[in-house]
Amino acid sequence: MSQKIRIKLKSYDHNLVDKSAEKIVKTVKSTGAVVKGPIPLPTHKRIFTVNRSTFVNKKSREQFQLCSYQRLIDIDGSTTKTVDALMKLELPSGVDVSIKV
Repeated sequence: MSQKIRIKLKSYDHNLVDKSAEKIVKTVKSTGAVVKGPIPLPTHKRIFTVNRSTFVNKKSREQFQLCSYQRLIDIDGSTTKTVDALMKLELPSGVDVSIKV
């Protein structure tokens, strides 16, 4: 029973995403499945502009940026051993993982 699994990782820290993707690829390769990726997806940047003072200086503003990084991993030819290894895998708390079968 081979099935295709797609794993999508999201985080605000690019180091966490890269380390998590490396862990997933290493565990999947150890079970004998074929891995495609990690494929970096475009970075989403949200920029917020805020006034520095409340009333007087309208032209004095400050900008903040929030970036979210994403990686995509495709697994072909997975078995029950691969799924069990992925379920037991410990990932950092700052990474959002979504799995589609």
